[in-house]
Amino acid sequence: MIYFDHLPLDKEILKALGELSINYVFQPIFKADGKTIFAHEALMRPAEMTVMELIEEYAVKEKLHILEVATFFGAMQAYFMRGYPERVSINSFPSDCMLQEEADAFLEYFGEEIRGRMIIENLEYPYFSEEHWKEKSRSVHSMDNLLAVDDFGSGINDIDKVKYMSPDIVKFDRELISGIDHIPEKQENVKYHLDVFHSLGMLVVAEGVEEKEEFDYLVGIGIDLIQGYYLARPA
Repeated sequence: MIYFDHLPLDKEILKALGELSINYVFQPIFKADGKTIFAHEALMRPAEMTVMELIEEYAVKEKLHILEVATFFGAMQAYFMRGYPERVSINSFPSDCMLQEEADAFLEYFGEEIRGRMIIENLEYPYFSEEHWKEKSRSVHSMDNLLAVDDFGSGINDIDKVKYMSPDIVKFDRELISGIDHIPEKQENVKYHLDVFHSLGMLVVAEGVEEKEEFDYLVGIGIDLIQGYYLARPA
């Protein structure tokens, strides 16, 4: 279980974090060879409910910011405990970002070890805040870290949003990928967007790859990175 009471944060946020019972598992993101790990995505696992139930509960209470802070501090603690040499990919609400004092505390606690080690994935819900995106982008790039758009093709993350955010990485949602080896409409759609994002200098991840046939097809069209049960489950 992840604990927060030792962190250099305000008493009020520490109290809110102390009410969470969460842990983290990690799922690798592989390069196209299917063997070399590019990064590990940190996935929150609450003790008493599903992660979506936890998010819904905090959204109703208008306390998603608590989960935003918990994800950054909790996932990084778990990542360093695992001792992974590759980058860590951390989910972030597009409607939120850490306050300046929280970001300062994050840097104070983890230090320069986070430089060049993080990928911040902007989720596809609940809504997009330009103000928070600009601050997130500034903070992330100042530490030589990367920004990603998660679940492209679902929620709010469409091509216009990607072009506006200009991330380093775009992750194709499972819905675009499932059965792509034998569904011409999906092949055409993915090839088109892959070409667009490559032309903009972005890396592209195929999420939710569960079959060898999907993997082989995606490698054949030049996908950069692959994540899914075919290669590794969260653990």
